[in-house]
Amino acid sequence: MYFWDKHKTITSYYELLSGRVCDRYGLTQMEYDILMFLHNNPQHNTAAEIVKVRKSTKSHVSISLKNLENKGLVERIQSETNKKHIEIVLLDKAELIVEAGINAQKEFAQDVLSGLTEEEKRMCINVFNKICNNAEEHLKEQDL
Repeated sequence: MYFWDKHKTITSYYELLSGRVCDRYGLTQMEYDILMFLHNNPQHNTAAEIVKVRKSTKSHVSISLKNLENKGLVERIQSETNKKHIEIVLLDKAELIVEAGINAQKEFAQDVLSGLTEEEKRMCINVFNKICNNAEEHLKEQDL
């Protein structure tokens, strides 16, 4: 399918750029993705939310969070009122990695959107959001 093949090209380029950050800091792609997710989405700071929003497996997220915790990059904080609610926070040691990740994300966006007008960029975002929303709706229908 044409869309899927092209999607993989975009994903491969992103992984090339983010892979450089991973190599520099000794991270797996999943560990890097979780750090950047927590930075970019501070409202989704539990393992369950990472799994749900990123559509990742529980086991991969759990292992990656444990590795990140062992590396001193994140900390799990248990709620005093709800023992099952554990928030994940980025620690200061993660700042350099996140900064490098932000730079990689900016480079990615600049490269893949080069030559597009502001209107074309807005149109792409709108169309992409519609495609994602359609896929999300069909996934929900399958979970019935």
